[in-house]
Amino acid sequence: MRSIDNIASLWYFIPEFVLTGVLVSLFLLDLPKRWSQNRRLVPIAAALGLVAYIGFTVYSWSFPKAAAFHGMIVVDPFTNFFRVFGALTGLVTIYFSFKAKELAAAGAEYYAILLGVVIGMPVLAASNNLLMIYLAMELVSILSYIMVGYLPGSRRSAEAALKYVLYGATASGIMIYGLSLIFGVTGTLDALQIRIFLEQNPAERLTLFVGLLMAFAGFGYKISAVPFHMWAPDVYEGAPTPVTAFLSVGPKAAGFGILLRFISSALTVPSDGEFIALKFLDISNLLSVFAVATMVLGNLVAIQQKNIKRFLAYSSIAHAGYMLMGATALSVEALRGVLFYLISYFIMNLGAFGVAIVVQNDLGTEELDGYKGLAKRGGRATLLAIGMAAFMFSLTGLPPTIGFVGKFYLFTAVINAKLYALAVIGVLNSVVSLYYYARVVKVMFFDDPADDRQLAADSRGMTRLLTTLAVATVALGLFWKSLAYVAASSANLLV
Repeated sequence: MRSIDNIASLWYFIPEFVLTGVLVSLFLLDLPKRWSQNRRLVPIAAALGLVAYIGFTVYSWSFPKAAAFHGMIVVDPFTNFFRVFGALTGLVTIYFSFKAKELAAAGAEYYAILLGVVIGMPVLAASNNLLMIYLAMELVSILSYIMVGYLPGSRRSAEAALKYVLYGATASGIMIYGLSLIFGVTGTLDALQIRIFLEQNPAERLTLFVGLLMAFAGFGYKISAVPFHMWAPDVYEGAPTPVTAFLSVGPKAAGFGILLRFISSALTVPSDGEFIALKFLDISNLLSVFAVATMVLGNLVAIQQKNIKRFLAYSSIAHAGYMLMGATALSVEALRGVLFYLISYFIMNLGAFGVAIVVQNDLGTEELDGYKGLAKRGGRATLLAIGMAAFMFSLTGLPPTIGFVGKFYLFTAVINAKLYALAVIGVLNSVVSLYYYARVVKVMFFDDPADDRQLAADSRGMTRLLTTLAVATVALGLFWKSLAYVAASSANLLV
């Protein structure tokens, strides 16, 4: 492993320094009264900061892999993937926030907090030290709590934030106790050194297993895996819809990033494209239990939901189960599959939440009944209904959408790992999901609308963006090789 000192490490974090500078500048832009009255100025500056962040990340992609700050953080293509992924999620969220009526009064502090979470996500995915994992997790979580409760005077938003804080604090406490047990067994905080110790020394299996189980409480909370999912439905429903869209994609992806890195660095031995579990620690069986429970609960409970945000919350839980299924395979092929699935999930899930924002803005409802006859309203409403149908079919995993390709990669990795029972359960869950995703399509196209209202003229920009995402959902399902290359080149960890 190439470990570099603190001074040399600073060069690897130029993108984060740039984005931090933009974050501070947002408050300065908001100080002059004539500037603060311009609603466009701060979000445009935040968006330009994220574009610059992506540019510097692409520039640093050619840097050699290294363990920066004396091994605390690993900078490699895997880290750079989550930098770009987080920035793109932030860009879409900024646009959603600017267009959402419920965030019409959002000031510089809102966009600064959003950029703070974007900075924290790749740091979490890059953490190679138990203490750094905890600190990065808290950075992402605490700022997320504030975003959820951002709506002033909204009891629902405040309640969601309180529940998020309580669940988060509990999961955080359990996780740090588990990490302390792992440190007590191995005598080191460094993930790579933990693996070396466990390879060379007999460990107290029960203590180590309990420590890992408690550590996974923190990871599971971040990705909303069962049984650490209980915060998701209430928080998703109560938070501002753009924030819900952001949480469902960005921090969830960062949670999978640190989960995959920790497994590959500390708990398995890389060998010829596979990650071999340590002899006395069958991590694959543990992950399989979480994956099955998450898929089954997410899909079955989603059937009963009538609120679109709760519906998408349980859908998000189910998709966490699919990605956990990929993590269970313990191979580079599975790692590529999870990264590809994250890309597809970014497109189809943000698209679905975008439609929810427009409907909430113009029709004033979050209930599925409010989507009745959306396709029959004509004009932009018909385009939105067609786009929503594309997102629903993609979330199901039907061809020729990108969701189908993502699931194909995941299931192929699971089958090649000879986890046949897990693959069958995954397929059956996908069949179940078709019922509730198709129900949304049925409501939009076959039911009659309750009134003859049309979408407002200011929804044109959102309609264009969502149409683009819908086209991408189908086009990238037919021409996916470029995304497969990105996923393959990013599945390159310093282990």
